[in-house]
Amino acid sequence: MIVQDHVLKAYLKNVYFISGTPCVGKTTVSRALGQKYGVPVYDIDEMFPIHRAMSDRTLQPAMNQQFRNADEFFGRSVDEYQAWLIQNTREQLDFVLLDLVRLSHSGPMLCDCHLTVEEAEKITEPSKIAFLIRDPRNLAKEYCSRPDHQGFSDFIHSATNYERARETCNETLRTLNERRCQSIRQSGMFYLERDNSRSVAETAALVAQHFGWQTQDDLAIVQVEKDTALSEELLHFVETCSWTEAREHIARIIRTWAFTDWETMFVALKGGRIAGMASIMKEDYYPLPEICPWISSIFVAEEFRGQRLSGRLIAHANEYASGLGFTRSYIPTGHVGLYERYGYHFLRDIVNYGGGVDHLFVKELT
Repeated sequence: MIVQDHVLKAYLKNVYFISGTPCVGKTTVSRALGQKYGVPVYDIDEMFPIHRAMSDRTLQPAMNQQFRNADEFFGRSVDEYQAWLIQNTREQLDFVLLDLVRLSHSGPMLCDCHLTVEEAEKITEPSKIAFLIRDPRNLAKEYCSRPDHQGFSDFIHSATNYERARETCNETLRTLNERRCQSIRQSGMFYLERDNSRSVAETAALVAQHFGWQTQDDLAIVQVEKDTALSEELLHFVETCSWTEAREHIARIIRTWAFTDWETMFVALKGGRIAGMASIMKEDYYPLPEICPWISSIFVAEEFRGQRLSGRLIAHANEYASGLGFTRSYIPTGHVGLYERYGYHFLRDIVNYGGGVDHLFVKELT
């Protein structure tokens, strides 16, 4: 099946792309933007094992090529190594695009990716992609020095001749990314050169400005404390909200302050008013005491919807959970295609205390 470029662009209208060269901070900037604006981030590197499991050895040979050891992997010529890297990216792109079409239908999302200029021109508009680039020399050393690339560092150090393996890797990445940098600079598309004097926040702000995103300086996510003016305001917000199925249950929890230990509620304040809420709990409306923590009571008032407040609330709750030492969080829902945008994956169907069946989603916290 062939999908025309203009069709892809239409279906990917909510996706914003951050691409460029390795070791330039694409993932860091993407996550900073996602946190600030409540936009889910799709990382194609994290998705590669999932896509490879779905791939076909005949149709996606590069994704499925196996190497016995580091000597065989780095023993290829620079041209062979480059061709394999390029083919890997091209083969995975089909899976990536289908994921993005599925996940982005209900609102904006970021994609941390490896698009070339030519690929970007086919699937998105210049206003929706930012390239981050840097001097591509000595990439292997910097790549291996990062904690999240410890596996690759161990692998390259296992080569019989480590220096030769590193030289091959460096030359492959240097020549490949020199051409990419030149193509990006000449494309007329937005790009930023790496500048060590510029902070992550400053880089993210420049990218957000290019995307045309409005700042949310008047938005604050706040933890609610017992017996405060904010807890009284939250109770009134719940009692008068349109979520008729759950409002009395949530209101009862707030009235009796049935929170123990680290359990709590967060509110999104917009212009000083409560615009939305979320809670983090040990238990939810399910007989599953072994599952914890639950992110629940997620609700945004109608007049504030479309501003990505749910994403901000969920991200804040997960940051709180991570600070407590939790490595994952759970969300129950009757919807499909909603919380996947925020990095959640379907785990299984669960039965609530009322006998109804819901979907359980889980997210690994970093």
